[in-house]
Amino acid sequence: MTTKRRNHGRSKKGRGHVKPVRCTNCGRCVPKDKAIKKFQIRNIVEAAAVKDINEASVYTSYQLPKLYIKQHYCVSCAIHSKVVRNRSHELRKKRTPPPRFPGRQQPNTGGPRR
Repeated sequence: MTTKRRNHGRSKKGRGHVKPVRCTNCGRCVPKDKAIKKFQIRNIVEAAAVKDINEASVYTSYQLPKLYIKQHYCVSCAIHSKVVRNRSHELRKKRTPPPRFPGRQQPNTGGPRR
C-alpha cells in the first residue's frame, strides 16, 4: 500500500499509544506526537506601553518579564492559520527545517540536525 508520509504523520515509532493534547485553537484532542508544536516567546506588555512603563518606573534597568507559551495545533488548524503549509510530493521528502531568521546567517554547528 502506498504511503503519503515516511512517518505516517506521527513521530511515535515504537510506542503503542501516546497521550492526547488539546488543540490551542479549536480544542480538538490530538495525539501529542501528531500535534504541530509552536513555542512562542513574547513580552507581557505590548510595545506601545513599554515606554510609558519605563518612564514611570523607579528602577532604571528593570527587565520586563516575558510570556513563554507552548502551543499545540491539530493539523487542520495549523494549515488554516498558516503555521505549516502543504508541500509537493518531492518537497515532502526534504527533512531539513526551514531557516529560522531569513535575513540573518545561522552559525554552522556541524553535523545534521535530528
